Amino acid sequence: MKKSKTISELVMDYFKKHPNEDLPHGPVVDWVTKEWLKNHETPPRDPWRAIRKLHQQGKLLKIKKGVYRYDPDYTKKTELFEFPPKVKEEILKRDGYKCVVCGMGLKDGVELVVDHIIPKDKGGSNDISNGQTLCMKHNLLKKNYSQTEAGKRYFIKIYEKAVAENDHKMIQFCKRIFDAYDEYGINGHIPRPNGKPKNKQ
Repeated sequence: MKKSKTISELVMDYFKKHPNEDLPHGPVVDWVTKEWLKNHETPPRDPWRAIRKLHQQGKLLKIKKGVYRYDPDYTKKTELFEFPPKVKEEILKRDGYKCVVCGMGLKDGVELVVDHIIPKDKGGSNDISNGQTLCMKHNLLKKNYSQTEAGKRYFIKIYEKAVAENDHKMIQFCKRIFDAYDEYGINGHIPRPNGKPKNKQ
C-alpha cells in the first residue's frame, strides 16, 4: 500500500511544480486540500501553517505577507547550512539527549531540536560548539525573543508618555512589566528607562 504524503510534502509538491513563482497561499491551500482528500475523509488541518513552517525551515522564501516562492538554488544553499546528521547526533549525545534549559528529554515525552546558538543568518556555523539541544517549548521561546524585544521597546514608549503626562498609575504598571523582564533575564541589553514623574500636586 502506497503511503500517503504529509501536508508539508504536498505543499512542497505544489511549489516545486511552480519554481521561482510568487504564489499566494490561497491556491496552494486549495490544491493541497484537493490532493489530501483523495486519501483522507477529512480536510487537512491548517495547510497554511505547513507553508509557514517550510519558510522557517528555509525551504520557501517569503516575498510578502501570504506570498511565498520556491527557489531551488536558495533551498540547496540552505540545506547545506543545516547541521549534518552526524553533527546533530554528536550535539544530542553531548547534551545527554535533554534540553539544555529545562533538562527535559525524550523520556519526558518532549520533542527535541538541535538549535544554532548563533543563528545562521547572523553568521553562525555548523560546528558542534555552535549547537545546543532544546525542547520545542524553549526553541519557540528563543525564536520569539525578537517579539519580546519589540514588546519592551513598546512599553518604554508608553512609560515615557506616562511620565510626560504624570500618569502615576500607568507608570507603576510599566515598572511592573520591566520588573518581569528583569526577573526572567529577558532582553537585558535594552536598558529600562529612568524617567521620573513630577510630584503629585
